[in-house]
Amino acid sequence: MSIRVLLADDHPVVRRGLAALLDTLPEFEVVGEAEDGEAAVRETQLTQPDVVLMDVRMPGIDGVEATRRIRSAVPDTAVLVLTMYEDDATVFTAMRAGAQGYLLKGAEQEDIADAIRAVARGQAIFGPGIAARLLDHFAHPPAGLADDPFPELTGREKEILELLARGLRTAEIAATLHLSPKTVSNNLTTIFVKLEVTDRTAAVIRARERGLGG
Repeated sequence: MSIRVLLADDHPVVRRGLAALLDTLPEFEVVGEAEDGEAAVRETQLTQPDVVLMDVRMPGIDGVEATRRIRSAVPDTAVLVLTMYEDDATVFTAMRAGAQGYLLKGAEQEDIADAIRAVARGQAIFGPGIAARLLDHFAHPPAGLADDPFPELTGREKEILELLARGLRTAEIAATLHLSPKTVSNNLTTIFVKLEVTDRTAAVIRARERGLGG
């Protein structure tokens, strides 16, 4: 029986390359593609693949949030993250979201195929550098974040960051907190500065890494 794979990446060239790779291997069947997080969740529910090969940073909801939703809605589908980002926040938030594997896009084609086979069997698989850092993280867990993970933020900013980490858009956050979208946007700008991040995706990753959005 073939391993049914869904490809989720916002770059068509990457999707075509992965599809071409898997087409050369008889045990794989590409059952769908998605160009953003929402499409990945939708296509997974429709096609019920064995494995989703997931990029992290995509338009709309990111790959981490898409992974969380897929694991909740289609728990029999495994998610293997394939990304160019290897920072600790991205790795650990992807794991917490339910990813069974994490590879970098520089991985050899044979390693990607082996990783898909492994997560389809229910195994966890990580690239060599990622695995070493995971072991180090669990051997030396960070301390001091439990009580207040973001002491530099005001109460309102923490509320907004929490909702952002749950995947809400600016208009949805504004409606939830009874604020104007412009006020939310201004607060987000301040949050980005305080967290020293450049965009929403980086802020969400930082928030989830410290336990928000769960």
